[in-house]
Amino acid sequence: MAAMGTVRACAPPAAAASSTRDTAPAPQRMNPMKSSKSGRVLVIGGTGRVGGSTAAALSKLRPDLSILAGGRNREKGESFAAKLGEQSEFVQVDTRSASMLEKALQGRYSVMQRNTLLLIYPVAPDVCVDLVVHTAGPFQRAEECTVLQAAISTKAPYIDVCDDLNYSWRAKGFHEQAKTAGVPAITTAGICPGVSNVMAAELVRAARSENGEPERLRFFYYTAGTGGAGPTILTTSFLLLGEDVIAYNKGEEIKLKPYSGSLSIDFGKGVRKKNVYLLNLPEVKSAFKILGVPTVSARLGTAPSGIGECRFSQTFYLLACTMECLEEVLSQKCLVCDNEEFLRDKNNVQKLVESVDPLVRAVDGIAGEHVSMRVDLDCSNGQNTIRLFTHKKLFV
Repeated sequence: MAAMGTVRACAPPAAAASSTRDTAPAPQRMNPMKSSKSGRVLVIGGTGRVGGSTAAALSKLRPDLSILAGGRNREKGESFAAKLGEQSEFVQVDTRSASMLEKALQGRYSVMQRNTLLLIYPVAPDVCVDLVVHTAGPFQRAEECTVLQAAISTKAPYIDVCDDLNYSWRAKGFHEQAKTAGVPAITTAGICPGVSNVMAAELVRAARSENGEPERLRFFYYTAGTGGAGPTILTTSFLLLGEDVIAYNKGEEIKLKPYSGSLSIDFGKGVRKKNVYLLNLPEVKSAFKILGVPTVSARLGTAPSGIGECRFSQTFYLLACTMECLEEVLSQKCLVCDNEEFLRDKNNVQKLVESVDPLVRAVDGIAGEHVSMRVDLDCSNGQNTIRLFTHKKLFV
């Protein structure tokens, strides 16, 4: 097994402080914007589990940053922002509204202070947040890249944690617009895809430096339950069960059934062997198109593991066991997982997740929150290399 590398987070140098104070227009009270000597970061979806953990991590890494937690629920958002500290505040924003997004990115947003609504304006018309982090999933079935478009329009640097194939390539379609606007933009930069892509790229780079030509690249993922990552991850999982899997075999694109192609993979100490199944994930196409590997696939497994021919995790099976409709579900050969039309409807999936999420949280408590990523590369010279990353808590 190849040696593990270490990734260190490097903070950028602090920007010069501005002596100008922001004020709300009359007749509103004046409300100086909180000091942001080294910039403001707007986390879209900052009241959710992924966005919230992102905001918390940024706050710890750089206490001098002004963290803006963007979301729709004001009560939940203000409570979260208060826990982050004085440098943080809640910004009410809806990703479906282009005008609301642009106002938030330009610093023209509203905050509540002692039950009084105050409007905040930037020190100059062209001042935006210094970075927008888009974590408001699920990205599946999203028709437009509204946050990215707003970022390009307002010249705000952008990064997202997209985990959907179609969305990620739609986002890449804005490359020239972002380049012309001078806006740095990075998509699919979560843990998987994201960190896993970096692991794969490093394997390919190392192989080619030793005169080995990559022939097959395989991504293997494991999470215990949902890893405690919240209902959005659960929604994503159900939506993926309604998508054909895009993979590549010797340079040819192929379509496979979701949650098929079971393999038993050893994830090493703390996890050991787990069954993993094919899913339609964006890193597969990226590895084929960008890294130039002719054979690529991605598989995911959860605990408890799958059962029989039913193409979904036993987590859902255990939930079904608690319901009186179990007999009906089984008699229809797993109504949910076999009905692709049902799973392709985002509204259906959202309602399903709302119903089962409390029970999934209970299963998570039993299964734990381990996450493990393994990337395997086979080369033409017979060399096989592996990168492995494991953590006890996906949420962290």
